[in-house]
Amino acid sequence: MTSVNDLRESFLSYFEGQGHTRKASAPLVPQDDPTLLFVNAGMVPFKNIFTGAEKPFAPRATTSQKCVRAGGKHNDLDNVGYTARHHTFFEMLGNFSFGDYFKDDAIKFGWDLITRELGLPKDKLLVTVYAEDDEAAAIWKKVAGLSDDRIIRIGTSDNFWSMGDTGPCGPCSEIFYDHGPDVWGGPPGSPEEDGDRFIEIWNLVFMQFDQQADGTRQALPKPSIDTGMGLERIAAVLQGVHNNYEIDLFQNLIAAESEVYGQKPTEDTIASFRVIADHLRTSAFLVADGVLPSNEGRGYVLRRIMRRAMRHAHILGAREPGMHKLVSALRGEMAAAFPELDRASTAIETALHDEEERFQRTLGRGLVLLDEAASDLKAGDQLSGDTAFKLYDTYGFPLDLTQDILRARDVTVDEKGFENALQGQRERSREGGFSSGDSAASPVWFDLREEHGPTVFLGYDQVHSEGKLTAIVTDGERVESLTKGYTAELLFDQTPFYAESGGQAGDHGTVTFASGARFRVIDVVKRAGDLHSHVGELIEGDLTLGETAALAIDATRRTQIMSNHSATHLLHAALRNVLGTHVTQKGSLVEADRLRFDFSHNAPLTDAEIEAIEDEVNAVVRQNRDTGIKVMSPDAAIEAGALALFGEKYGDEVRVLTMGQALAEQDNPYSVELCGGTHIERTGDIGLFTVLSEGGVSAGIRRIEATTGAEAIAFLRGRAQVAVDLAASLKVPLKDVSQKVSGLVDDRKKLERDLAQTKKALAMAGQGGGAPSGPEEINGIKLVARVAEGVGGKDLRALIDEAKAQMGSGIAVFIGVNDGKAAVAVGVTKDLTEQISAVDLVRVAAAEVGGKGGGGRPDMAQAGGPDGSKAEVALEAVRTALKG
Repeated sequence: MTSVNDLRESFLSYFEGQGHTRKASAPLVPQDDPTLLFVNAGMVPFKNIFTGAEKPFAPRATTSQKCVRAGGKHNDLDNVGYTARHHTFFEMLGNFSFGDYFKDDAIKFGWDLITRELGLPKDKLLVTVYAEDDEAAAIWKKVAGLSDDRIIRIGTSDNFWSMGDTGPCGPCSEIFYDHGPDVWGGPPGSPEEDGDRFIEIWNLVFMQFDQQADGTRQALPKPSIDTGMGLERIAAVLQGVHNNYEIDLFQNLIAAESEVYGQKPTEDTIASFRVIADHLRTSAFLVADGVLPSNEGRGYVLRRIMRRAMRHAHILGAREPGMHKLVSALRGEMAAAFPELDRASTAIETALHDEEERFQRTLGRGLVLLDEAASDLKAGDQLSGDTAFKLYDTYGFPLDLTQDILRARDVTVDEKGFENALQGQRERSREGGFSSGDSAASPVWFDLREEHGPTVFLGYDQVHSEGKLTAIVTDGERVESLTKGYTAELLFDQTPFYAESGGQAGDHGTVTFASGARFRVIDVVKRAGDLHSHVGELIEGDLTLGETAALAIDATRRTQIMSNHSATHLLHAALRNVLGTHVTQKGSLVEADRLRFDFSHNAPLTDAEIEAIEDEVNAVVRQNRDTGIKVMSPDAAIEAGALALFGEKYGDEVRVLTMGQALAEQDNPYSVELCGGTHIERTGDIGLFTVLSEGGVSAGIRRIEATTGAEAIAFLRGRAQVAVDLAASLKVPLKDVSQKVSGLVDDRKKLERDLAQTKKALAMAGQGGGAPSGPEEINGIKLVARVAEGVGGKDLRALIDEAKAQMGSGIAVFIGVNDGKAAVAVGVTKDLTEQISAVDLVRVAAAEVGGKGGGGRPDMAQAGGPDGSKAEVALEAVRTALKG
């Protein structure tokens, strides 16, 4: 049998022998192609060559390209696992000519490879050509000797390929394999073409025209060739099976699943095994190419795929993470061809484990909700969109996962209702910002915007200015005057006060009116897009509309904010340098005393990484170079290499902030980003940068809190003082504190282990001999039933295992009591599980200690309850249940 790995190598080696350059598969994330979520065909990495935007690296090439189809119009997700040939991940074998050979050689190579190299019988093959492509039909006759009835002309778009509305295009010729009359189906073009008898195995695309905007086609000066053959599909043909999941690669993965999930596939579970095998490949390769599960874009597609597989693992009985255990089997099958699986194995296993652990926290409760909601639905009914949204929003069920679960009931989902609920949440989120007696979207602000136009912001280079009071708003209503002691929002024609946006906090300060009235500003927020609303309290005098005023911000606070804001940009650049360019900003908050920065990364930062980041930022600070600000169009800024930051809204013109000198490439700036905030004049003004904390926010999102200048110095001094005080308490020199603390921690761990062993020994002995140490017997069955004071759930399992081993055959029940609460564990030896289930017994015990339910397997189950005082009563209830 030709293995998948042998087949891949045979294909690539054959075309290397025909003068083709072998190219490694491109990553699944397309380079410079925002129109695609993922690479979904073999030609995608060569798109710029075919369009003429890039020069060919060689006249001929061959690849086995990783492809994912799980989003957009190429979405096979719903069918995966239930049909013979649908996959989310597959390999596309291809040979390409960039203006070198054309139809003659493409057809000759194709026929030679599949008949001579791969050994497919010629009488099992037929081909299609585009109805008007007489040239291709003639070549097939000449090269393959095919009769007219085995050269089928197809006049539809199935046999004419185009890259888009304009650009390279041309006719196709497809090679089909005939599985024989025992399999239902008809040849291509017939009413029965959707059957499984005739299977397309290779598509040859002859790019010979340039499609014009007016629909006309002009001949390309150098016609090209793009071919694609699904590796899994041709492997099925060569291995004599009718289902791609029966080829050696998938069978080996399914065998590994059997080990992990403790069962072999049956007719009822085979779809679940196939889903897991397919989605494992997709998940692993996406993570290896830098995609992590999240709630947006490619990350959300990955999350949907992972969670669909994990739900099928739940069907197989998985109640703890297990998919990560399959990665080693996948590496054994595919890492020789794709070494990135070895390089990224830790990241892949971590991503799978963490995502499954997160999902399992809500999966069970979500399934209960879904089961209750669908219990009254019959075949053909719809689940409400509100219920589907609740499953999505509260329990993390992607819509297609809910649809997949309902498939067995023949129930669909009200997708429009789901979208309406989702849109409603988005609108509520947008409206949920700061409010001081009013909403940013209140009509009063839009009226003011119409009357007075946008507020003129002077704060980039001024800390105080004059302004005219144009509006007073209290409790969402416009008023003509304001009395001392009342709070309000004031609007001026111009202001130096920065309004909170882009993560930067609004300014504080004071407004002094010509009448002598004074207004304390405690925040500045944006209303109706570009009005700066000054939120605060009138602390002296009374004021009326139209007064002029002197507006002065708290300059010291603004300086601290600018220092932290500029440091935020340097931090972003340092993170990308130290961790990788996958890091993107996901949120920020810049205040006077600290900055907070959220970013994409799938693992906690090590101490060494944090030190490297601090070192980089402080190196740029010490450069003490001028910061640069340029105003340009957004497109020009992005073209110049500027990064757009999360939370910013960009108009026709943007401010581009340039800071520092690159540490490696000294001709380039260290940081270039779009930002509408306020910043220090020189990097040295930051003074000092230090990280306060690092932690996780959500799946794939990390958060760093940091500070600068005097706050950073105070933080470091405080930390140093802690070390000095600790050394004094331990009576050791400062340099020996770490070693001393480590020793104390080790001593504590040893004492805790000794105490745990003592508690377990007492439990096995019946709390120190107060009860018999051996098992009792009920109806001829041995029973060990003990209360274990101070023993937790993890140690209860060890006690169960030990008791079962001592008895050989019997039942063990242990109830650990900690802080007044009870943890119940029941074990049943394998020979008794057909007549007695540990799950049934643990529920009996749990009910007595105030618990509900309990779960596990027939041989091992656990539960808990709030009333540990009833532990002995619970044991007696188990005895009663066994007595029948």
